[in-house]
Amino acid sequence: MLVSTRGRYALRVMVDLAEHPQAGYIPLKDITDRQEVSEKYLESIIVVLSRDGLVSGVRGKGGGYRLTRKPSEYTVGSILRVLDETLAPVACIAQEENSCTRAATCKTLPMWQKFNKVVNDFFDGISLEDLVEGRISIDG
Repeated sequence: MLVSTRGRYALRVMVDLAEHPQAGYIPLKDITDRQEVSEKYLESIIVVLSRDGLVSGVRGKGGGYRLTRKPSEYTVGSILRVLDETLAPVACIAQEENSCTRAATCKTLPMWQKFNKVVNDFFDGISLEDLVEGRISIDG
């Protein structure tokens, strides 16, 4: 399983917005300056975040982006799935229905399904607030 660059940058954008709630709508330029990412690249990410309702945006003077909910109401998994669509480690379980002709006899399928559950449970167990507050450690 490999989280895409778009997914990683989407998390950085969301953390940045969560860290600056008092600023109201934050111009994309401010985010790109702090995150040191191309404005053009972040534009393509923020469009998806906005389309899926994770952020709202206002154009013009005083415009920018902000979160639509509290940081505690977003999970890392929900953010990553907006950009990457799935966190599945193999293609056969990436879709709701497994269309693999070998699924009924595949000895490795249960292993992939279990791994997929572990990955999704892990990312869904971490909130945006957890990231902002630094509650994630390698030890637990």
